Amino acid sequence: MFSSISKLSPQEAEQQIQRETVKVIDVRSREEVRQGKIPQAVNIPLDELAERMEELDTSEQYVMVCRSGNRSAKAAKYLQKNGYDVKNMTGGMMKWQGDIEA
Repeated sequence: MFSSISKLSPQEAEQQIQRETVKVIDVRSREEVRQGKIPQAVNIPLDELAERMEELDTSEQYVMVCRSGNRSAKAAKYLQKNGYDVKNMTGGMMKWQGDIEA
């Protein structure tokens, strides 16, 4: 059994992003991301994660982001099972207060 997924508040995530200690993966659809995303985030929609996870580096730490935190929790569990160091941002983009780029 794998350990539970670590969670970060949007504020904690923003601090770690600014310190460049984590990379952000946004698992929302491309349409959702077009409405705005965290500037440093890489968009890998949840339904593409299995075939695109080789784009990620197991030596990096990742924060998973979606609209509300549900899809990103699924993505984080999946990646953790496959050997990645991941955290889930609780509340998703609905709670994000930091910068957003179109």
